[in-house]
Amino acid sequence: MPKSSQYQLSEITAAIAVDEYIQNYRDADKFIGYCKQCDRYNACWACPPFDFDVDKRLANYKNAYIIGTKVTLSDELLSECIGVQQCTDTSYRILQEVRQSLDGKILELEKQHPNSLAFFAGTCFLCKKEECMRISGKPCLHPDQIRPSLEACGFDIGKTTLQLLNIELKWGSQDRLPDYFVLVSGVFSTNCIK
Repeated sequence: MPKSSQYQLSEITAAIAVDEYIQNYRDADKFIGYCKQCDRYNACWACPPFDFDVDKRLANYKNAYIIGTKVTLSDELLSECIGVQQCTDTSYRILQEVRQSLDGKILELEKQHPNSLAFFAGTCFLCKKEECMRISGKPCLHPDQIRPSLEACGFDIGKTTLQLLNIELKWGSQDRLPDYFVLVSGVFSTNCIK
């Protein structure tokens, strides 16, 4: 993962049976409802609505390996980043930077475990937001690399981080960054992942 003087990375993992994760951490109506309020809904191939039945796809897997990546921001960055636009731009840059490395790691785990499906931490960064082919009704340019997020499949990320990863999500304000971000990704598999 990238190293930066602006942030430090740490990883927390948890394993849970997919059936248990669905039963205790998924509320598709509620969380897809949040997705519907986002401008990426039906405008990004990594976001709902999907062209596959999510329930049927999830039923193919037995074990869930959840990966929390905590991105702790430096005191210097927190004190320097003031104002809505600067905080928005800084957040986007850091998350994109961390995801470049993290997504590759998640895809590698998926490859190492046959009959697995990776879930990225949030929306797609493969194309610029306004250039996703879904907007024009065309197929994804990166079908071998794109993956949905857990939240896009109806999972409660706040509950996941708090109860499975033992870390609380933090939120910034419009003009102040939070002390840290937590990116939640995972791999569902028919086998056990460690």
